Amino acid sequence: MWQQINLHFGFQALWSPAFIIATIVIAVLYFWATGKGRHRFVDSEPVPLYKKILFVFGLFFFYIGYGGPLYLVGHLMFSIHMGQMIVSLLFVPPLIILGTPKWLLKSLILKIPFKRFFKLFTQPLIAVALFNVMFSFYHIPAMFDYLMVHKIAHDSFQTVLFISAILMWWTIIAPVPEWNRISELQRVGLIFLDGLLLTPACALIIFAGNALYETFTNPVAWATALSLCLPGTQTVSPDLIEQFMLLPLIEDQRLGGVLMKVAQEVLYGSFLIYVFMQWVRRERSEESEMQMELEREVQKKLAHASK
Repeated sequence: MWQQINLHFGFQALWSPAFIIATIVIAVLYFWATGKGRHRFVDSEPVPLYKKILFVFGLFFFYIGYGGPLYLVGHLMFSIHMGQMIVSLLFVPPLIILGTPKWLLKSLILKIPFKRFFKLFTQPLIAVALFNVMFSFYHIPAMFDYLMVHKIAHDSFQTVLFISAILMWWTIIAPVPEWNRISELQRVGLIFLDGLLLTPACALIIFAGNALYETFTNPVAWATALSLCLPGTQTVSPDLIEQFMLLPLIEDQRLGGVLMKVAQEVLYGSFLIYVFMQWVRRERSEESEMQMELEREVQKKLAHASK
């Protein structure tokens, strides 16, 4: 299949040089801000290597999902489209958030012109509901087919969906603890709620009795959607659809739904462990502080008694 893709689509369509440059610029700014430029930020501290690695992986997946071959190939088959959704919405946001130091996050957010909107949409229930509603709405057949053949509407919706994913992951990860409004137990419940709300969309896709999306069943619609990903006035012949449909349409659709649900369960399960570990560390820290405070009180009383 990769040979056919290389044959029909050029380097610019597959690899998006402009997106490569943009990704490199973001990486350079990040390493400047966490390196030589760190003194320009309030309360800045040295950034551990593991955070830098997480951020680089986040940028890599961001490029793959939106600028690399996966974005274009995601227009060929529905299952690959779901793979692009997994990378872009489930991998990128947590990696970027975890890879950015707390002091840099605080500095950036406090300077953005829409801080009130950020505060509103990072309220846990709003953030989780927004992401899941956006994702489900995107995969309603009529909406999906419309967006795939209207580039401006598609790019705008994808942008808002990505932002909603960042807001949702922000509430789960709580990267700035002093801004966190909910306890670890509530965050665990939030993760379960998130998985529950995503289930109907996946179930619709997995258990549908027929192929739902005209984008992948109608060769003209398929070619139109794919052509919008190509540079300039380059177009795709509808006849090519037979070369790239490696699975029956219904099986391809079901595979996409299963991939999304399994990836979501694995990733959310991982973050349940992450939240639990944060909970344990916080409890131990509080117990240690209480023990130290108790010891100080005892020492004060002994010193007072000795006088």
